[in-house]
Amino acid sequence: MQALRNCSLCAGGNLLKGRTDFLVARRNMAALRLSAACAQLLRVYSSSLQQRLLRLPQVPRCSAVALSVGSGLCAVPFTHQQVENLSHESLIRRASCLVTDSANTHLSQTTMALVDAFTQYAKALHTLIALQKRYMASIGKLSPAEDDSIWQVIIGQRVEVSDRQEECNRFESNWIHAINICELSAEAAYNSGAEQACRTTKTNVQVAQAKVEEVREISKEAEKKLAETKAEEIQRMAEYASSIDLLELEGVPEAYLRED
Repeated sequence: MQALRNCSLCAGGNLLKGRTDFLVARRNMAALRLSAACAQLLRVYSSSLQQRLLRLPQVPRCSAVALSVGSGLCAVPFTHQQVENLSHESLIRRASCLVTDSANTHLSQTTMALVDAFTQYAKALHTLIALQKRYMASIGKLSPAEDDSIWQVIIGQRVEVSDRQEECNRFESNWIHAINICELSAEAAYNSGAEQACRTTKTNVQVAQAKVEEVREISKEAEKKLAETKAEEIQRMAEYASSIDLLELEGVPEAYLRED
């Protein structure tokens, strides 16, 4: 009886153990199938992603090379396709082109300022010439109050002429420095192999010099006319003073010298 009971317990235990092993094996198979499905999915996704990346346009990646000059830093940009051109000579050539561009801009601005200053100076001179000619035409015809009023206007215009002349001198100094910078940058561009930048800068210098020389000649002509007008005014004033002295000696009142 005891043996039968032990046999039944053993059979029941073996049966339970067989069921457990079957469930574990079944679970392991499910996990294995899931892993295989995941691996297949990863392979498909990786292949699809690779094909998409191959179809993407190649975007150049920008980098920069930092050059230390003294205590400053200069970053020269370049693209990935131009890596093979990043020699010392090419970097110097690019830098010289940047220098010539900046020098040309500086020259253009200083030339415009100087041309405008000379133009305004010439206008102020012609205005002063016109005022002095009007005064000469009215010598002996004005009352002392009117004469003083005209002289105040003339003095004010002379101050403006002086201010305009100082402005011309200031802008001309800046312009001369710009010319020197352009000449140095053109020489540097030529030495680095940037012949086109050198030629462009030299052409700009010639054009700027021609423009400035043109307006300078206009202002010189105005100064010459002003000097002639002053000389004529001095002569007229001397003649008028001599006539006054002569009439006073002859006893003729000054009032008779004024024209109606």
